Amino acid sequence: MKCINSSSEEKIKEAAKSVFLKKGFAGTTARDIADAAGMNIALTNYYFRSKERLFVEIFQDLLALYCTSTLHILDQPIGLREKIIAIIEEDYRLMKQEPSLVLFIMTEIHRDCEKLLPEMSRYKEAMTKKLAEQLREEASHGTIRALGVEHLLPMILGSLQFIFMSKNMHMKLHGLNEAQFEEYTEKHKNHVIELVTNYLFPSSS
Repeated sequence: MKCINSSSEEKIKEAAKSVFLKKGFAGTTARDIADAAGMNIALTNYYFRSKERLFVEIFQDLLALYCTSTLHILDQPIGLREKIIAIIEEDYRLMKQEPSLVLFIMTEIHRDCEKLLPEMSRYKEAMTKKLAEQLREEASHGTIRALGVEHLLPMILGSLQFIFMSKNMHMKLHGLNEAQFEEYTEKHKNHVIELVTNYLFPSSS
C-alpha cells in the first residue's frame, strides 16, 4: 500500500485547517480537502481514514493554538494588570492571524458538544484556576473589585472577539476596507484594555 511521508501529512493538515475554518465540519468534504492539498483523495483517505478523524486532529491543534499562549501568560510572574493587558494583546494577535478561529471553535462545539467540549474544558479549567487564584488574592487586599473569573474572561475576550467574528458586518456597516478595519480593531482593542482595567482597578480610574 502506498505510504505517505510527513511533509505530505502536514500539507494535508494545513489544507484541511484552511477548509474547515472556512466551511466547518458539515460543509467540508474529503474532496474539498484533497483538492486544497493538491493530492489524490485516496491518499488523504489512506492516512486519515475519515474526515471526522482528521477534523478532531485539526480541532485539537487549533484549540491548542488558541489556549496555550494564554496559559503561558498566566504562568508569568507579573502583576494582574500586566497579565490582563497581555491576554488582551495576545487574543488580538490571534484574532488578526486567524479571524475565523473563535467562530469555528464555538460553532463546532455547538454542533458536537459531547465530543469536543471535554477537550476545551481541560484548557478552561487550567486557565480559570490560575487566574482565579490571583483575582482572589488581589481582592483580599482590596486592590481590585471582587469579580469572579467566570465574569472577567468573557469581559476580556468577548468584547474583542465579537469584532472579528462579525468582521464582514462591521466592514459593511461602517464602510471600511481592510486597512481601515485593522485600524478600527486596534482602537477597539485599546478601548477594551481601558474599560476592563478601569473597572477592575477602580482606584486607578
